[in-house]
Amino acid sequence: MIRALGRPLGYIGEWFMSLAFDVGGACLMMGRIMRALMPPRIDAPEMWKSLYQVGVKSFPIVVVTAIFTGAIMVIQSGIYVKQYGAEGLLGWGAGFSVLREVGPILIGLMFSGRVGANNTAELGTMMVTEQIDALRALAIDPIQYLVVPRFISMVVMMFLLVVVGDLTALVGGAFTSQYLLGVDVELFYWSLVTYVELMDFLSGVIKALAFGLAIGVISCHFGMTVRGGAVGVGRAVNDSVVASAIAIFVLDYFLTYLMK
Repeated sequence: MIRALGRPLGYIGEWFMSLAFDVGGACLMMGRIMRALMPPRIDAPEMWKSLYQVGVKSFPIVVVTAIFTGAIMVIQSGIYVKQYGAEGLLGWGAGFSVLREVGPILIGLMFSGRVGANNTAELGTMMVTEQIDALRALAIDPIQYLVVPRFISMVVMMFLLVVVGDLTALVGGAFTSQYLLGVDVELFYWSLVTYVELMDFLSGVIKALAFGLAIGVISCHFGMTVRGGAVGVGRAVNDSVVASAIAIFVLDYFLTYLMK
C-alpha cells in the first residue's frame, strides 16, 4: 500500500519542485533584469533588432487577428441586439469587451506563441551551443547584452500592438455591423464614444504592459536555463508557452478584480 502511494506522491513532489524552481527562477530573472537597468546601459543595435523582430514582424498577424476578433464580437452580440431592438448598444458591447478583455488576452496569447517561443528558442540555442559562456569569457554580461533588450522590446511592443489591435478590432466591428447586421457605422461610433469610458481602454493597456512583462521574464528564464541539447530547447519552448499562457490568465484575473 505504501509502495503504491509512493509513486504518485513522488510525481506530485517532483511537479511541485519543478514549479518552485521555475517560479523562483523567473523571480530571480526579474531581479537580474532590474539590476541591469540601474543605470540602464542598453546595446542600441541589439535593441533596434529586437524591436523589429518583436513588433514589426508581429504586426500583420495581430492586425488580422484583431479584425476578425472585432467582427466576431459584433456578430455574437448582434443576435441579441436585433432580438431586443438595442442597436444603440452594439458599439458599447463590442468596444467594452474588446478593450477590456478580448483584445489584450488574444493578442497576449498570440504574442507569447510567436515572440515568447522564438525568444526562448534563440536564448536556449545560445546556451546549448555555449555562446552564452563565450560572452561571459569575453567579460560581456549576457543579461545586459541579450536579455535586457529583448525584455524592453517585449513590454513596449506588447503595449503598442494592443493599442493597434484594439483600434483594428473596432474598425472591423464597425464594418461588420454595417454590412452584415445593417447597423450604421455612425450609430456604432456614437454608442462606442458615449458608453465606453477611458478607464475601459486604460484597463486593457495596463493588462498589456503586465502581459508583456510576464512573457519577457518567463521566456528569458526558460531560455537561459536550457539543459540537454536540442531536446532541451524544444522542452523549454513548450514550457515557456504554457507558463506564459497561465501567467496571462492569472494576471488578467487579479488585474480585472483590482480595476473593476
